[in-house]
Amino acid sequence: MQKILLLIYLVTYSLTECYGGDLPNPKLTPGSISTDITQSNIHETVCKKGYTKTIRPPASYTNRLKKSQIIQYGYSDTNPKLYEEDHLIPLNIGGNPYDPNNLWPEPRDSQWNAELKDELEFRLYGLVCKGRLSLNEAQEAFANNWIESYKRFMPHNE
Repeated sequence: MQKILLLIYLVTYSLTECYGGDLPNPKLTPGSISTDITQSNIHETVCKKGYTKTIRPPASYTNRLKKSQIIQYGYSDTNPKLYEEDHLIPLNIGGNPYDPNNLWPEPRDSQWNAELKDELEFRLYGLVCKGRLSLNEAQEAFANNWIESYKRFMPHNE
């Protein structure tokens, strides 16, 4: 029985370590959406070229938030250059631009890094704007577990 419990612990621990800081802590960053964006207005908002530039928070805001969240997250390396202050639910699919519940210090140098998340952001944005995926489904894909969503929507990149 102890061997089985040890095996369960090791498997669980290794899965957690695999993702580690690559997924935000859901208690600190559960995600948040903009109530201004709806399925019926995506072509006048998020799918309109240049839209996210009009709502993106200034670096002064995100840099200050990143420094405090690095401490909240308990990262051992507190160098802000090692993290991208990222929106869990991306702006291009209706993520809330300013809500700290939608922002977290995403590690740049890890297996599941900001670059991979960006690939998924562009993929789901395209599917939403082409009408192949609902806005809500895309938002949930990021809020629930963007790494699993990456594996689902981008299987050629595994």
